[in-house]
Amino acid sequence: MHQKNTENMESRLLIVDDDQDVGYMLRRISQKIGHKADQALSLAQGIEQADKKEYELILLDIYLPDGNGLQALEQFIRCSGKPKVVIITGQGDPDGAELAIKSGAWDYIQKTQSPQHISLVIDRALRSRQREAVSRLVPLKRRNIVGKGPGMQHVLHMVAKAAESRANVLITGETGTGKERIAQAIHDNSPWCAGQFAVVDCASLKDSLAESVLFGHVKGAFTGADISRSGLISLAHEGTLFLDEIGELPLDLQKLFLRVLQERSFRPVGSTKEQTSRFKLLAATNRDLKDMVKKKEFREDLYFRLKSIVIDIPPLREHLEDLKGLVQYHVTRVCESEGRDIKGISEEVFELLSCYPWPGNIRELFQILESALAVAGQEPMLYPEHLPLEIRALATRKSMEKNDPAMPSESGPRPGFDQIPDWKLYRSQVVARAEKAYLRDLMAMSNGRNKTACQLSGLSRTRLYTMLKAHDMK
Repeated sequence: MHQKNTENMESRLLIVDDDQDVGYMLRRISQKIGHKADQALSLAQGIEQADKKEYELILLDIYLPDGNGLQALEQFIRCSGKPKVVIITGQGDPDGAELAIKSGAWDYIQKTQSPQHISLVIDRALRSRQREAVSRLVPLKRRNIVGKGPGMQHVLHMVAKAAESRANVLITGETGTGKERIAQAIHDNSPWCAGQFAVVDCASLKDSLAESVLFGHVKGAFTGADISRSGLISLAHEGTLFLDEIGELPLDLQKLFLRVLQERSFRPVGSTKEQTSRFKLLAATNRDLKDMVKKKEFREDLYFRLKSIVIDIPPLREHLEDLKGLVQYHVTRVCESEGRDIKGISEEVFELLSCYPWPGNIRELFQILESALAVAGQEPMLYPEHLPLEIRALATRKSMEKNDPAMPSESGPRPGFDQIPDWKLYRSQVVARAEKAYLRDLMAMSNGRNKTACQLSGLSRTRLYTMLKAHDMK
């Protein structure tokens, strides 16, 4: 059975632009390179059409009658056809272009560019989408990576790209986002997965033993070296070397390691003989290496060698659509590992967890879930009362702020707000409400213990008593 050449297949495009002339121009360009194009004249119409039909590519204007195209970008990316989205605008804006690419747009072009350039962008975007569709036919070994939202889908797409290449990979992201899991997934999906996945924790390397850990040593190289030992670089031969927290690697070791990358050879401590090691290099950091280079805290030449492919993992607060799946995954895993029935999870638990900012990301989420499971004991369901007070108090506060008529509205004056009140009176009322909400949360988190409340808030005991009395709180 012959397979069709996907690059020659007709694709369907959607043009979201309220200018009929621009739409006509883009349709003609699309037709000349063998594709069909529809036009929507507003964001609402565009989203409705993209949900009904499967488009391979969407050409999206920024300034539309019913909103801003950049703000609706994610909705188009999530549509059933998983289209590529190219922002096409009449006025170029460097900040807008950067925001568009970071938000998932495939490209950002101006309407004034030549038809040849626009057709080239369309062709490249469609080819990219077709290649991705083919690569998705081979299932990715995800190694316990949970996530279906656009942010994590992009990460997994980059994992697949990184796995099929010998290029060095730099994985960035906040603490607790799962950088080591991403590194493991790259190794598992690579041609050298049969080799070792050797992990170097750069933050724990002690100056006196760091070279030995990395390069190994021969017997008698230093006091205590009773036998010869292989280093992690040697163990990674024909496998993967993962440098975790690369930003913590001392400058003198950075210089030595740069030579290993250039020559693929090294010398164990105390040895006069060179050894070779061919490995796939992965590095991870939660620090800004570019800023460290400026401050002379990280070698520029090593930085550029590391960043052949960069995978930036979004913090949990930026892909909360995956939170429910993460919670269900970890609760199931913990229950199964402990040999007990899998607990159900009430919807209120998901609502509370979605209100929390997750500074510790997925690692913090998993720790909190393990704590909640311990508190729940033999109960068959997880309920809000099993969660830590900090999360429950914060969720209550956010709920009150959302419903507080004193909070400012983004959509204009509040109903019944016919005149501007006296500023001093208005400010004192808002401050009073905020103080009372803060005190309520503070006393809940401190279990009513004044000493603990003072430690948490930084208030003196006298000041705390005065505020509690002013708001008639015991």
